[in-house]
Amino acid sequence: MRTALPRTLVVMALPAESDGVFEAAGVPVLFCGVGKVNAAIALTRELARYVHAGEPLPLVVNFGTAGSQVYDTGALVACHQFIQRDMDVRGLGFPLGVTPFDSTPSALKFEPVFHHLPTATCGSGDSFATVECEATAAAACGLVDMEAYALAKVCWLEGAPFACAKYVSDGADAQAAADWQKNVHRAASEFLNLYQDECGSPGGAAHLP
Repeated sequence: MRTALPRTLVVMALPAESDGVFEAAGVPVLFCGVGKVNAAIALTRELARYVHAGEPLPLVVNFGTAGSQVYDTGALVACHQFIQRDMDVRGLGFPLGVTPFDSTPSALKFEPVFHHLPTATCGSGDSFATVECEATAAAACGLVDMEAYALAKVCWLEGAPFACAKYVSDGADAQAAADWQKNVHRAASEFLNLYQDECGSPGGAAHLP
C-alpha cells in the first residue's frame, strides 16, 4: 500500500535545524542541503513525486535559520517576500537582485500565513553573511539566508503554496559563524511549536490556507 504524501511539506536545509525534534514528533522533513542550487533541485524532485502520483501539490513550509541586523537573535520571523541578494549583473545595467531576461519577478511575494509573527523580506544568497556588504543586505532585507528564495521560486513556477519562518541565529556580522553554531539547535522546538499550532496534524494543514 502506497504511503500518502504529506499535504504540508516541511523543508529545512540541514538536520541540525530540526535537531531530531521533528523526527521524534513523527513529522517528515525534506532536508534540501545548503545553498540555492541544492534547495531548488531537492524541492523540484520532491514536487515531481506529487505530480507523478496524481496528487495536488502540498503547502511547502520552509523553516530555517537566518542572520539579521533588524531583529534580535532568538526572534522567530515570518517571510512572505523573497529576493536573490547575490544576483549582481549591474555591469550590464541590471539592478542588484534582478536576473537578466528572466520573466519571473525579482521579488517573489506570497500570501502571509504566520500572521502573529513579525515579518521581513528574506534575501537569499550563496554566502554566509559575515562582512560589511552582506550586512548591508541583511539590514535592507531584514533577514538573510541561503535557500528560501530558491524554494520560493520553485513554488512560484510550479504553482505550489509557500510559507516560510526563520529563526534569527546571528547578526549577519563578524560574529555570525560562532553565533550560528551556538544557536542553531535552539530553533527546532520553536519551529515544531509553530508547525503544530498552525498546521494541525502531521498529515494535513488544518489551519493554513
